[in-house]
Amino acid sequence: KSSKKTPKSVMDFDGGFHEIEKDGKLFMVYHHPKYCPIPQIQSPSSSSEGPSHDHPPQPLFLCPRVRYLKDCSEKYHKLAPLKSSPEYVFSTTRVENHHHVLPLFWCNNEKFKANGGCFICYGSNFGTNYYFCDHCDLTFHKECVESPIKIKHPYHPEHSLQLYFYSSMGECLYCGKRACNLVYYRTICQAVMHPICAMRLISFVIDKPKCHDHPLTFFPRQTSLTCNVCSLERKNYPTYVCLRCNFVAHNDCMYSPRIIKNPRYHVTPIVSPTFILFHLDNGFVEFVVNVSLVVMCCDYVAHIRCALGKDVWDEKELEGVPDDDNITQDDGPFDIISKGVIVHFLHDHHLRLQVNILYDENKLCEACVLPIVEGTFYTCIECDFILHETCAKYCRRIQHVLHPHPLTLKPMTQNVLGHEGCDACFRYLGGFFYRCQIEECNFVIDVSCASISEPFDYKGHEHPLFLALDPEVKPICHVCKGECRKQFNCIKCDFIICFTCATLPYKARYKHDKYFLTILRGEEICEKNWCELCECSLKDTDTKVFY
Repeated sequence: KSSKKTPKSVMDFDGGFHEIEKDGKLFMVYHHPKYCPIPQIQSPSSSSEGPSHDHPPQPLFLCPRVRYLKDCSEKYHKLAPLKSSPEYVFSTTRVENHHHVLPLFWCNNEKFKANGGCFICYGSNFGTNYYFCDHCDLTFHKECVESPIKIKHPYHPEHSLQLYFYSSMGECLYCGKRACNLVYYRTICQAVMHPICAMRLISFVIDKPKCHDHPLTFFPRQTSLTCNVCSLERKNYPTYVCLRCNFVAHNDCMYSPRIIKNPRYHVTPIVSPTFILFHLDNGFVEFVVNVSLVVMCCDYVAHIRCALGKDVWDEKELEGVPDDDNITQDDGPFDIISKGVIVHFLHDHHLRLQVNILYDENKLCEACVLPIVEGTFYTCIECDFILHETCAKYCRRIQHVLHPHPLTLKPMTQNVLGHEGCDACFRYLGGFFYRCQIEECNFVIDVSCASISEPFDYKGHEHPLFLALDPEVKPICHVCKGECRKQFNCIKCDFIICFTCATLPYKARYKHDKYFLTILRGEEICEKNWCELCECSLKDTDTKVFY
């Protein structure tokens, strides 16, 4: 009988780390028995240098999309483990439904263009080593393509991390940013890492961290320590400690920027560790925050992790960068020609100020697309162009709380009408709107939603409201009883209102009624209990908002 054991397949090996010393400093470097052995295989030599005989040839790899189709059924998976090797194997590769099985091209001499990202992990940060699929016309991180089924990582030493397709949104242990699609994941402790982060070099000692005066040393033991930067005990998160004093920092908190722009406040903030008594502007809340704070001017503060959220920060550090793009220095939206006469930058003719006396439902403001009910407004001397006086004052550019980049005021065109929706209230655009200056963002918001500021004074509630920026939480709106995608919360009671309801006119006027109508919530249905126009019961309708 043969005593030979079946050799372990390369795809069964885990990725891991080994220690190296460079310039007197200790590092941990990723390795894999075949894809990245010790010492690392150098990049293939160019055609002019001739072949190298010192190392085995670099294996061919599959497109990650094909790998996903091999391991996951056609049924949608929220969490699907990958079980196959990333290698392209000529004799065994079979994928149904006529999907391509061609190997990828390894690009190692051309800088990746910045107009896209890795299709399988949605991340950017490309270097000169990446893979390109000729069939899909897509580009992938080298680490995402070569990712083994499991990896043993120093940031999570207790368990190996398994490669998954993960449709939810997690937070990467290494960089602290959102991670989805192709990730390394541990179901028990819910640890998540980007493949590109899981294979990065790890320093044992950080000599000059931004958050502390002394060097910080990696603390390998898995424990929950309170971070001196964010003041949180984030379970399973790697930490660095100071050996000279009692200072602890999460690995991603160490690199928190000192100066950033925050759309919730127009003044450039300065990051400063401090003890601050926090007073909200409205005076309702007062509590001590024993954490590092983002201090804005004199009276505005925010937790570091709140200020650095993806929804509010553009991921640009402004320390040492001159503020050349100051929105407050922009020209006004119109020029004054004479008393009561202006020319608006989005219209060619002169506009004259008038006072509305008679209600006409056919007179609609070109900016907010609402009737001219009362008050003053501008009319064009040569055509039917009309603007509310308040709408004529909308700035050329704004910084809105819902988006980290500056937004530019645009007019409605036939190409946009009925084809694009507001990213705040999700209604179709019909008048003026603001668009992000960065083309790939494609963020738009109508002027009614853009005009809302914090604290928001909603006439249907007695307390000021504040915008909630938690995409994982979708509560029920107290007005329309629908699920909120963007909402305002009351910090004194449990009142919640979605952006769609918050931007509805509180007062409206029906053409056959001389009195104004006000918004009525579903639970405040009047005694009549039916609609005056269609004469149907209010309880039988889908909407819970009435006038």
